[in-house]
Amino acid sequence: MLVIPGEVSRDTCDGISRRELIRFGSLSLAGLSLANVFASEAKGNAPSKDSGGRGFGKAKSVILIYLQGGPSHLDLWDPKENVPDKVKSVFKIAPTKLTGTHVTELLPKIGNILDKTTLIRSMSYTPNGLFNHTAAIYQMHTGYTTDKVSASGQLEPPSPKDFPTLGSNIIKFKPPEVPMLPFVMMPRPLQESNVVGKGGTAGFLGKAYDPYLLYPSGDDLDMGKMDRIKVDDLKLREDLTPERMNRRASLRDTVAKGMPEIEKAVSKFELDSYYGKALGLVVSGRARDAFDITKEKPELREKYGKNTFGQCCLLARRLVEAGTRFVEVNWPKVANSDNHSWDTHVGLSNRLKNQAAPMFDAGVSALIEDLDQRGLLSETLVVVVGEFGRSPQRGVSTSGNANNDDGRDHWPYCYTALAAGAGMKRGYVHGKSDKTASAPLEHPVHPTELLATIYHSVGIKPDTIVYNHLNQPRELVKGEVVTGLLS
Repeated sequence: MLVIPGEVSRDTCDGISRRELIRFGSLSLAGLSLANVFASEAKGNAPSKDSGGRGFGKAKSVILIYLQGGPSHLDLWDPKENVPDKVKSVFKIAPTKLTGTHVTELLPKIGNILDKTTLIRSMSYTPNGLFNHTAAIYQMHTGYTTDKVSASGQLEPPSPKDFPTLGSNIIKFKPPEVPMLPFVMMPRPLQESNVVGKGGTAGFLGKAYDPYLLYPSGDDLDMGKMDRIKVDDLKLREDLTPERMNRRASLRDTVAKGMPEIEKAVSKFELDSYYGKALGLVVSGRARDAFDITKEKPELREKYGKNTFGQCCLLARRLVEAGTRFVEVNWPKVANSDNHSWDTHVGLSNRLKNQAAPMFDAGVSALIEDLDQRGLLSETLVVVVGEFGRSPQRGVSTSGNANNDDGRDHWPYCYTALAAGAGMKRGYVHGKSDKTASAPLEHPVHPTELLATIYHSVGIKPDTIVYNHLNQPRELVKGEVVTGLLS
């Protein structure tokens, strides 16, 4: 007989009502057991356990450094010599620790850690309506294009019908192994003009797989924000002590043990384990501790850069160290904004040299070096990429935007990305651009192929099926794994 401690003439003091208990029993009366329900759900959540070949499953965590706005590959990490003045970067070419590979003078620190990375100089796709930011961001994060793309490339706001962003897919099939936030996006959601979050939600997977967002609104370069991370929902209510929360867990166990059918279903699908992780997330304080960057040595914080981007890179390391599966650090400035944005239609030389590049150089180099020194790089995949590059010629229009002689327009035909850790080759340059960095000469990599490689690295086959809002089967991504990137 099922016995619930305390009074039975009303709902239990910890929120489990007779109505809920009756509902459990009515499932079997309707010919549907909980075992059937859980089995059905488990089929949709179980990733393939088959080995997917070289590099498969090497990554326990992923850090995506997303350079929204489209940084100029010619002025950062694919400079060209002996080209016309309008093509040539205004910045000097500098050697790197990787013999024979050069970057510009703007990236001395990244140049010094290239021997730990793979540089992909052949990212490429044909636009077909993806010449502007929002549509290209959506493709880079989901691997799909949407039906409704305006002539300018703008999209409608996020919808429950959207394809899931890659972080949401990863945490669906690979939830954290410890009580920790599964997917964190910072310091802000994806945004282009007034469209906020497109390409950065769980879409048809449901809000349970959405990223956890950290910061209040305000100036995205305000360092005061770093001390105002929103962790209120990771705290216990004042009237809920850890002891009381654990009593609730004990009550739930009593209910399960008194109902053999439920207990059987729960034990089969390890629901107790998942419940315990959710409870532990709040009670243990693990997530709150991970966000406390004041525990880091001042000199290390300085090395990452005392700015929003640098400190987010440091937080990313702390989060994966604590067990977060997927962290996305979005470039602090949205496209079409002033100053530190990568969207350099005008003022490129000043904005890159004095604003964006120093933050980028310090944050990314410190992250990769820090992960490597702690032994975390071997199990953490770091990917640095934007939605496209910039036009080979300065002062020309390729997307309908106005550009002066000190600016470059959008260019999806050829750009550069960086990957490191978790089975990626070290000290390797994949692909090659042509003389003016206009198109790949060797080994082009489409955004869908980069996404497929990320899924492969975390142990999920890219053609794994998910079901959309209409219950139609869809692959995670329609792209092949780039095995040439893997060691």
